[in-house]
Amino acid sequence: MKDKNLPNDYNSLSLEELTIKANKMIEELESQNNLENSIEKYQDLLKLNNIIEKKFQKNVKNISEKTKENIIEITSKKNAKTIK
Repeated sequence: MKDKNLPNDYNSLSLEELTIKANKMIEELESQNNLENSIEKYQDLLKLNNIIEKKFQKNVKNISEKTKENIIEITSKKNAKTIK
């Protein structure tokens, strides 16, 4: 599903802000009496979910990389102390 159709500002929002928007969309959908009118909103929610998922995966990758760097740094310091 393409996220082109959603506002560009979604890309600049944090995961927390996007989650708040998604929750508001869910509340709006739940309050709808006529489901035929909510198809477009539901599709937008699916697109927003896709953006949230991509951002989450990107954040997980960044955290993993930083953790790996920190482990390497800590172990190299520990090895340097052991050698002295």
